[in-house]
Amino acid sequence: MGLSYNQIQNGAYALILAQVNGKYRIPIVIGAPEAQSIAIVLERVVPPRPLTHDLFTSLGHAFGIRLTEVFIYKFEDGIFSSRMTFENVDGTVVELDSRTSDAIAIALRTGAPIYTTSELLEQTGFVLESNGPGKGKATGQNSAGLHIEIEWEETGSDEENPSDIRKHRDTPLENYALEELERMLADAVANEEYERAKKLKDIIDQKKDKP
Repeated sequence: MGLSYNQIQNGAYALILAQVNGKYRIPIVIGAPEAQSIAIVLERVVPPRPLTHDLFTSLGHAFGIRLTEVFIYKFEDGIFSSRMTFENVDGTVVELDSRTSDAIAIALRTGAPIYTTSELLEQTGFVLESNGPGKGKATGQNSAGLHIEIEWEETGSDEENPSDIRKHRDTPLENYALEELERMLADAVANEEYERAKKLKDIIDQKKDKP
C-alpha cells in the first residue's frame, strides 16, 4: 500500500501491506536502503543503474527462474520471517528463507503474490480508520502489544493488476524467460495492449528461432 517514515526508530520506515479485499493492514519496519528500493517501484521510477533487487530479478529472468510467491510465515521478537518460492523452466521448485523487505522488493518487480496466515493478520494487523484513495491512517494496538499510528497518502486501490506491475518494470524484455514472456503476452492481449503484445510476440519469435 505504501511507505511511512517511522517516528520511533530513527532511519527506519514502515512498509504498509494491505489485505486484498479485507480490513487488515500490516506495518513492517524496514531500513532506508530497502525502503528506497521498494519506493522506486511503487513510484515507477527508473534508477540510472540497476539496484541490487533489480539485478537479482534480471538474473532470475535471464536463467528462466520465476518467483512464484512470497509467504510471510512468522512474526517473532518484532521481526517478520518470509519464504520465497522459485520455479525454473524444468519445473524444479526451490524454497528459500529471506528477509521480508528483500522478498517484497523482488515480488514487486516480478508481480509475484504475497501471502500470509490469518493468524498473523490478527496478531500484527491494524484496521484503517479511512480507506481508498486519499489520506489513510492505521492506528491502535495489536495482540503483540505494539502501538502504532501511521499516516500516508494513498494514490490507488488496494489491488493492482499483475500485468500493470509487469508493465512498469525496467528489466529489458529480452532478459525474460520464454515462459514468462508468453504469460506477459497473454496478459497484454487480455488487456488489449496490442502494441505491447506485438513487441512481446517479436521477442518470443526471436527466442524460438535461436538454436
